[in-house]
Amino acid sequence: RLANAVTPLWRLPYQKQLQVKYESQRKILQTLASRLEELGIDAQKPGGLCCPLQPVVPSPIINGYRNKSTFSVNRGPDGNPKTVGLYVGTGRERNIVCVKANHVENIPSKHKQVAQCYEEFICRSPLDSCILFHEGGHWRELVVRTTSCGHTMAIITFHPQQLGQEALATQKALLKDFFTCGPGAVCALTSLYFQESTMTRCSHEQSPYQLLHGAPHIFEELLGLKFRISPDAFFQVNTAGAEVLYQAVGELCQATGDTVLLDICCGTGTIGLSLAHRVSKVIGVEVVEKAIEDAEWNAAFNGISNCEFHSGKAEAVLPQLLASWEDARPLVAVVNPSRAGLHYRVVRAIRNCRSIRRLLYISCKPEGEAMRNFLELCCPPDPRKKLAGEPFVPVLAIPFDMFPHTVHCELVLLFTR
Repeated sequence: RLANAVTPLWRLPYQKQLQVKYESQRKILQTLASRLEELGIDAQKPGGLCCPLQPVVPSPIINGYRNKSTFSVNRGPDGNPKTVGLYVGTGRERNIVCVKANHVENIPSKHKQVAQCYEEFICRSPLDSCILFHEGGHWRELVVRTTSCGHTMAIITFHPQQLGQEALATQKALLKDFFTCGPGAVCALTSLYFQESTMTRCSHEQSPYQLLHGAPHIFEELLGLKFRISPDAFFQVNTAGAEVLYQAVGELCQATGDTVLLDICCGTGTIGLSLAHRVSKVIGVEVVEKAIEDAEWNAAFNGISNCEFHSGKAEAVLPQLLASWEDARPLVAVVNPSRAGLHYRVVRAIRNCRSIRRLLYISCKPEGEAMRNFLELCCPPDPRKKLAGEPFVPVLAIPFDMFPHTVHCELVLLFTR
């Protein structure tokens, strides 16, 4: 049941998985074409698509490709309230159980090993797991990050409830001892982090990540560059797939030596830095402050001097950046937002900047909020919404299989005007 929930295509041969994904992407482009028609835009191309769709680009690695896994702590099928794994069931039907991920194809063995050790640790602990905040308990989720350089980072989330600083210090010491001198030492962690969190998701600014052991960062190599990764920094979950994706993005940008590349939602700067040698300048924007620190370190370490990075919400930073844009050099934008898509003010800033003639939108969920962005980019000018710039047109779609065994794809849509 867990494999079917997390990796629903796992029983299919890989070529068949790619066919299934191609069909789902084709339907998304048909939907976009229909929605554009409703706006009075003639967008129907052969097959009812809004633009040509290339075949799904396969992932170089099919099994165990994830470099980041998040494990929950909850009641298992055997009733153990300290099971570390992934959820099966729904809250609506009140049948959620936490199942060990030992047989899930896309999770590497190292992640499963760390999860097993964490479960052993919390089962020894007299403190309860925190399943529902208001019912008490402490031990919560585990995030494991690994890199092709052999580095492993574990981040453990803990609800402090009413514990004092002394009691918290005791728990942190026990955790550190377990993973450095005890049974958990087998995991050979590069970094062990601890976060006291009183909510479902907590940023570093809301509750700092506390380094209990090892190095503050792990490192990854991608397209000949070295990248530093902080606990909460975004990095594509499939490193080998990301190399293929970023190479294609570089070609689609059609950048020349005088091009300025605008990298919106840039994370640790991977896209911009990997393309920096092709362009005159890279401007990155990212909301996670630690990721920007990583991006700046990555640029300096790799000897790249033509990049500047801005920390803050894109909807606050970008309109200011572009409102006074008078640079004569060609400006190409690459956006890689979360599933929530781009804020309307970001789309409006892009539309209203005449210098942007080419835009690459990278989406892991194009049928979701990204669809709203596609329509906002392509709709006719609307003075009421302060949308003055001429519309973009979708000209090419390329899906990349960054998530084998799942139904998800990373879709790159090229827009021009």
